[in-house]
Amino acid sequence: MTTAIPPSLTLKEFLKLPETKPASEFIDGRIYQKPMPAGKHSRLQLKFCDAVNQVAETSQIALAFPELRCTFGGRSIVPDAAVFIWERIPFEADGEVPNAFAIYPDWTIEILSPEQRATKVISNILHCLKYGTQLGWLIDPEERLILAFIPGQEPVELIGNNRLPTPKFLELDLTVEQVFGWLRPIRNS
Repeated sequence: MTTAIPPSLTLKEFLKLPETKPASEFIDGRIYQKPMPAGKHSRLQLKFCDAVNQVAETSQIALAFPELRCTFGGRSIVPDAAVFIWERIPFEADGEVPNAFAIYPDWTIEILSPEQRATKVISNILHCLKYGTQLGWLIDPEERLILAFIPGQEPVELIGNNRLPTPKFLELDLTVEQVFGWLRPIRNS
């Protein structure tokens, strides 16, 4: 279960605190610690970021980051995966990726853990959409479904062989079944 720590800090003060493991988020004046990722969560997160970066990094279209703090619109959240269009990444003068991202992701992905409340996770996705995120996915490993959140539309429930929507800037052909197939690593006999 996610723990709420009583608020007495501002966002600016929160950002000065040392990072916690697992990460804490600052939402509506409160601090919430995310649950520790488990095996299925970690595997889906890794494979998603790999799939995006395989298609988008070399051609400088976008980059996917796991567990990256994004601070914008009065919140500081840590999506399970955040994808940024290349031109929006605040690269440092030497071309390196910065540590701080004070911008919304272009695509946000949350993977529901059994001890997480879906409403809090959905609230973070909706916050991202409000500030400019093009697409949000809520991946539920237990139910084997993905909810897609597109600005100005009702959420779409996707299962089985349903093709998953991707943002306009990225061509990635995936089905729900393929995403959950990532939970079965290839093993030699």
